Amino acid sequence: MARRTTTLEVRRTERITPHMIRVVAGGSDLEAFPDTEFTDRYVKIVFPRPDVRYPEPFDLETIWSQLPRGEWPSTRTYTIRAFDVAAGEITIDFVHHGDEGLAGPWAANARPGDVLRILGPGGAYAPDPAAAWHLMIGDESALPAIGAACERVPAGVPVLALLEVGDEAERQKISGPGDVDVRWLYRDRTAPDQLLDAVRAAPFPDGDVHVFLHGEAGFVKNIRRHLIDERGIGRDRLSVSGYWRRGRDEDGWQADKAAERAAEQAAATR
Repeated sequence: MARRTTTLEVRRTERITPHMIRVVAGGSDLEAFPDTEFTDRYVKIVFPRPDVRYPEPFDLETIWSQLPRGEWPSTRTYTIRAFDVAAGEITIDFVHHGDEGLAGPWAANARPGDVLRILGPGGAYAPDPAAAWHLMIGDESALPAIGAACERVPAGVPVLALLEVGDEAERQKISGPGDVDVRWLYRDRTAPDQLLDAVRAAPFPDGDVHVFLHGEAGFVKNIRRHLIDERGIGRDRLSVSGYWRRGRDEDGWQADKAAERAAEQAAATR
């Protein structure tokens, strides 16, 4: 991911569902922002600490080198829902669950003219135009990437999207030129494996499939195992990532992932 800080201004916001807020931002700094081919392209949003005075111009490399770690800005990772080069705007969707957290409350209070600083973009996935069909699985955190991916699937190519959200009010429009079949599941604490069960029950068409599986780390791990071990899908046909883990904020989840990677590397060298 690019380390350059891109500074933008909020242009408008929209609450597209009760718990999803869309923020559109732009500015001249966006002219140097790379327009990559990935539909899961993401940025790290930079949140300065309100009680810290930062050197100007705002530059993270300078901040990291000159200020103690406790004064560094926080970052949160978000997928770009859309990048309109002609209009000079990017769109980012935020899940908002009240006053808890950092990014959601910021989006709920964002107004035109507010500053939005981002690092990036990163990304690694775009739907393979040669695939016979596409399988997309995720929760609210994956909806921006899945929405962007569906818009890139060639006309007539089947897409099965299995999406888990809080309730019916959290449904949003997911469409594209392909033959998109969206199946919504509503979160049920008495059925924690309903997304896995839906994948198990779904009939898979013949032909090469390209899979996008992103969201809460628990169901991502279980569905990945099912797709590889029971469905026989090759790892090279899977885009898989745990965006978050239940009970952990992003800082905690990133620390967990780093520890898991270190343990895997240590085991591999034994």
